[in-house]
Amino acid sequence: MHVHAHPDDESSKGAASTAMYVDQGAEVHVVTCTGGERGSILNPRMDRPDVLENMTEVRRAEMDAAREILGITQHWLGFVDSGWPDGDPKPPLPEGCFGLVPVEEAAEALVRLIRQVRPHVVTTYDERGGYPHPDHVMCHRVSVAAFEAAGDPDAYPEAGQPWTPSKLYYHHSFNRPRMTAIHEAMLERGLESPWAERLASWEPEPEWDARITTRVPCADYFEVRDRALLAHATQIDPDGHWFAVPMELSQSVWPTEDFERVVDRTGAPLPEDDLFAGVTPDPGAASAQ
Repeated sequence: MHVHAHPDDESSKGAASTAMYVDQGAEVHVVTCTGGERGSILNPRMDRPDVLENMTEVRRAEMDAAREILGITQHWLGFVDSGWPDGDPKPPLPEGCFGLVPVEEAAEALVRLIRQVRPHVVTTYDERGGYPHPDHVMCHRVSVAAFEAAGDPDAYPEAGQPWTPSKLYYHHSFNRPRMTAIHEAMLERGLESPWAERLASWEPEPEWDARITTRVPCADYFEVRDRALLAHATQIDPDGHWFAVPMELSQSVWPTEDFERVVDRTGAPLPEDDLFAGVTPDPGAASAQ
C-alpha cells in the first residue's frame, strides 16, 4: 500500500517498482489523501478555463487513467487539498484542508483502509514530506500514526479487525546522488542537464543519503512510469524536465527506485533490493500487497 498526498504522486514516486510488482502478481493499493483540488496547472496545454473550472473532476479522471496504466487499486481518503502556501510570510492554510485536520482524525480513515486491505508493506514520505508541501508532511504524519495503530486492538475499535503490516518504507528516489549521476551522464554525452540549476543550490547531506536501505531494480518499467505520469496532464508537461533525460540513459545510470526501511517485522537483512524481502504471505490476506 502506497500512501500519497495528491493524484500524480503515485506516478512520480515509486511508479516503476509499482508496475513491476503488479506484473509479478502483487496486489498494489494506492491511497490518495486529497483530491488535488488546489494543484497548480503545470502544463501550458492544460491551462484553459474549462480545466480550471472543473479541476476536481479533471484530476479524478487523470487518476483513473494512471490507475489503469499502473494496474493498481486506488482509494480516495477524502480530504481537501491544502494548496501550496506562497508568500513571505506564508499565508495560513485554508480552513478545512488536509493540512489542518487533526492527525488522529485523518489516521482513523487510513487505519480503516489498512485493516480492510491488509497490506504487508506500506510506503509513504519521510518526515520532510519529500518536499515541504503541507499535504506531504501531513501524509507522513498520518501514515506513520495509522501504521502503528492498525494492529492495536485498543486503537479505533470501530475501524475493523486489527492488522499489523510487516514493513514501513519512506520514498527516497529524489536523492542527490541519483540526480548528480544523471546530471554528469548528461554532460558527458553533450546534453543539457535538467538538474544543473537544482544541484547548484542543493547542499550535500551524506547522512541523509545514507538512510537509503533498499534499491529496487525496475528499469524495465520506466516506460510504464512515464505513461502514468503523462496521464496527469494538468501536472506534467511532456516537454518539461520529467522527460529531458533519455530513457536509455536513465535506465543505465540509475536503474533503481530507492527507499528507506523504517519499520521491519520480518528480520530481513539490509541492504535490500526488494520491498517484500522477508515477507511471509498470510493465508488470510492476499498473496502480496
